Formats: sequence, C-alpha cells, structure tokens
Amino acid sequence: MNNYETVFILTPVLSDAQVEEAVKKFEDLLKEKNCEIVAKENWGLKKLAYPIQLKKNGFYTLIEFKGEGTVVADLELAFKRDERVIRYLTTKLDKHAIDYAVTRRTKVKVAKA
Repeated sequence: MNNYETVFILTPVLSDAQVEEAVKKFEDLLKEKNCEIVAKENWGLKKLAYPIQLKKNGFYTLIEFKGEGTVVADLELAFKRDERVIRYLTTKLDKHAIDYAVTRRTKVKVAKA
C-alpha cells in the first residue's frame, strides 16, 4: 500500500452541510476501495490565488490515505464528475513527506490545544 495525499477545493456557494456531504462522499469512496484514511483536515474557506470559474474563494480539504495505486484514478474520476469540485491534486508521499505530514499534524494539534 502506498501513502497518498489529496487536496481538493469545493465551490464557495455551498453551505456547511453541503461541504460536509461532499467530503463524506469522497471519504466513503476511499473506504469502499479498501483505503485507510490516515488524516483529514478541513482548511475552510480560503481565497484562491487566481479566479477559477469566476470564483475567488473555495473550501479547501486535505485527505491523507493509504491505498493501492488504482484507487487514485477512481478518486480523480469522482472529482471530475462532481460539479462542486473546482480543483484537486493527489500526490504520492515518499518517506520524507510522510515524516513531514506527521510533524505538521502534531504541530496543528499543539496549536489548537
């Protein structure tokens, strides 16, 4: 199993319930494909670096998961088919990126506490 990290941006016209529903849809897809979700972070509504589809803001979400390589194609196909997703990026994590992700998560937990 490989480690992956996916970040996707949802359109800003959604309500909080619709954002949670969309994120849950992608989590369920990963679980259906026998992936282990390591971490999920909701970064909230953020300003985009440049307008996408005439929108200047978007809801950012990061999901870190472990799974087979074939699941990435299925996940990205689901992103393409969902009109709520305006951008997405999935990357395979190497051992250094995994260590960094663990460190980043612990810093976020400490900062929130």
